Amino acid sequence: MPYAKTTPLAPNPPAIRTPVRHFEVSADEAGQRLDNYLQRHLEGVPRSRLYRLIRKGEVRVNGRRSGPDTRLVQHDRIRIPPLQVLPRPDPGRPAEALCERMLAAVVYEDEKLIVLDKPAGVAVHGGSGVSFGVIEALRAARPGESL
Repeated sequence: MPYAKTTPLAPNPPAIRTPVRHFEVSADEAGQRLDNYLQRHLEGVPRSRLYRLIRKGEVRVNGRRSGPDTRLVQHDRIRIPPLQVLPRPDPGRPAEALCERMLAAVVYEDEKLIVLDKPAGVAVHGGSGVSFGVIEALRAARPGESL
């Protein structure tokens, strides 16, 4: 019996391998927990992955293994091992119709506030399975403005 023809899957984008990185804790960052510090400095790396790196002892504070609840002190040196991370896909731009719809929904606006009559069924921001929402549409409709 012949096999059915299948279409090949799109190849995954190649992972980016980061070098070993060293950070020094500043006065503003002192007092933070190690896991929160890493979350802030390693954007895009899942929290579960950070906890695994800490648990395996790959993240070092002043040359020693540390737990996720370790409180950092000014001038602590943190070593981050090489990581493989997938590049974030470019989400593109919201449809022009959505941008126009959001601009039409603006009820009141001043320099610090925008009030709009959000249409039902439109997410506030993109997320789980939703590419674009009100925030992304307004930012696309008003490039260069701080929203």
